[in-house]
Amino acid sequence: MSESTEGNGEGTRAVRAGLPEPVRNEPTLPGPAFAAHFHLPGEVGGPYTYGRDENPTWTLLERAIGELEAPGQDGLQTLVFASGMAAISSVLFSQLRAGDTVVLPNDGYQVLPLVRAQLEAYGIEVRTAPTGGDAQLEVLDGAKLLWIESPSNPGLDVCDIRRLVEAAHARGALVAVDNTLATPLGQRPLELGADFSVASGTKQLTGHGDVLLGYVTGRDGEAMTAVRRWRKIVGAIPGPMEAWLAHRSIATLQLRVDRQNATALVLAEALKGRPDVTGLRYPGLPDDPSHKVASQQMRRYGCVVSFTLPSRERAERFLDALRLVDDATSFGGVRSTAERRGRWGGDAVPDGFVRFSVGAEDPEDLVADVLRALDESAH
Repeated sequence: MSESTEGNGEGTRAVRAGLPEPVRNEPTLPGPAFAAHFHLPGEVGGPYTYGRDENPTWTLLERAIGELEAPGQDGLQTLVFASGMAAISSVLFSQLRAGDTVVLPNDGYQVLPLVRAQLEAYGIEVRTAPTGGDAQLEVLDGAKLLWIESPSNPGLDVCDIRRLVEAAHARGALVAVDNTLATPLGQRPLELGADFSVASGTKQLTGHGDVLLGYVTGRDGEAMTAVRRWRKIVGAIPGPMEAWLAHRSIATLQLRVDRQNATALVLAEALKGRPDVTGLRYPGLPDDPSHKVASQQMRRYGCVVSFTLPSRERAERFLDALRLVDDATSFGGVRSTAERRGRWGGDAVPDGFVRFSVGAEDPEDLVADVLRALDESAH
């Protein structure tokens, strides 16, 4: 999975991403810069003027994320935000105007329907189509922006990003890819041709369930200038402590991702033999409907496994019976979590649908816990 270039492997890159040049007697990763303002005599100049615009701690984190999202590429920018939704909103609302058309997935993150309502309130036409089968191609004509979420959350469908990007660009549309579930170690949307890679750093990027963060990586130019302007206008900025924690966490990203992805596949294989489990999805399974396309554009398949139990009550009994898994929302953390996704009401999923986020526990312990909970919850 790692890059073949000496000293340029993914683990090496993650450990050293964004670090400043070493300074004698200084820490390798400087602590968070808590500052609302900076010394600024005379004319305005230099990189740091006011805390809503730039911060040295953000700068290092943005550099680190950029090195992961598009290693070796020049002419890119990364901007960090207070949350994944702040990052998503920054792209949508900075690029679209009244009269424009945007194409969204209809099976994506459950806050997207709220975003759609706000876009429509601003006079923007919103079209939707499923992720699977590249269905968004059918509604692209005349669009200003195509929003892709692949793999989709929570259904884990995958689309051919290269194909959709080529079709969108041929029609004059920009393309943004939500890369939250894959992480930069699983998929690099910019290398697949996208204009923006957007993600919630709250999830596997930081991996400990203790930081809210989002980011946008895109190509230099008017589009990213507009995103930066939007961040300044709405003030959707991360705190320096959150940015520092995120940067610290990236050092273990490859270790976490490899362990969690491998265990997710083991769990998915174990669930295949259960007659009470239906609708099992994991792109890493060779017989998953998304596997062929996923294997052509993903290097790792993520830590999320989804499946359906016969009823809401059965799913809730299963979750209650788990001992090593927290009943919690979100995903990507080192501690496994699971939830009955339908409890939020925003996803078109069966009542017994379970989104399971695999953590870093020993695979045999986690699988044993899940199989035991399934047995106990059957009665």
